[in-house]
Amino acid sequence: MSNIQDKVVIITGASSGIGEATAKELASKGVKLVLAARREDRLKKLQEEIQKNGGQAIYKVTDVASHEQMEELAEYVLTEFGKIDVMVNNAGVMPLSPVYQKKINEWDSMIDINIKGVLYGIAAVLPSMRERKERHIINVSSIAGHLVFHASAVYSGTKFAVRAITEGLRKEEAPNNIRTTIISPGTISTELLESISDEELKSEIVEVSKIGIDPASIARAIAFAIEQPSEVAINEMIVRPTIQEL
Repeated sequence: MSNIQDKVVIITGASSGIGEATAKELASKGVKLVLAARREDRLKKLQEEIQKNGGQAIYKVTDVASHEQMEELAEYVLTEFGKIDVMVNNAGVMPLSPVYQKKINEWDSMIDINIKGVLYGIAAVLPSMRERKERHIINVSSIAGHLVFHASAVYSGTKFAVRAITEGLRKEEAPNNIRTTIISPGTISTELLESISDEELKSEIVEVSKIGIDPASIARAIAFAIEQPSEVAINEMIVRPTIQEL
């Protein structure tokens, strides 16, 4: 048996993009999936597709920006499966804008989902993982967590934060044999750009994003990290299009 088969994996932001692709990739490897997102229709459709192809999946409508809902998600998984092997904190938004535009609501959304959502996900699963002394937390950051580009000041700030949080968690939980992984995607073909409210900026970013690679590329990277023997931790990966300079 491989080191991935029959593991119980939670994926947030599972209704589209990287989350959806990761669910399909892991389902093909025999993982027991828990799909979490806000759009129930998408979750149900994905669950049915996975089950039709012989995979195992359940879902729970969850807003990662709610600490209470994340705690309820973890409790639900423990009730259904008795354990949580891997937490994939994938949910995120990217409403890029220059700081001078003062899009406060968009800043708040990025902080609530991209930072607090990751923290709430970690907090929800960590107690049971510490008891087991062998589990895995994967946080999806971004190339924007390594560099800052035009209109990305706040977004990059949230993704730098994810990297800092994950590295801090690694140091704290290494003695408990809990693995941590940061995945930093470059340009990916997803719905993420739809959250940009500035139409001129969106059109510029859409043009750049034409080089984007399929979310399945990130899904395979996540699967690779999970598949390693428990004594091996893939702590950080950057995955971007070969031709991307940024």
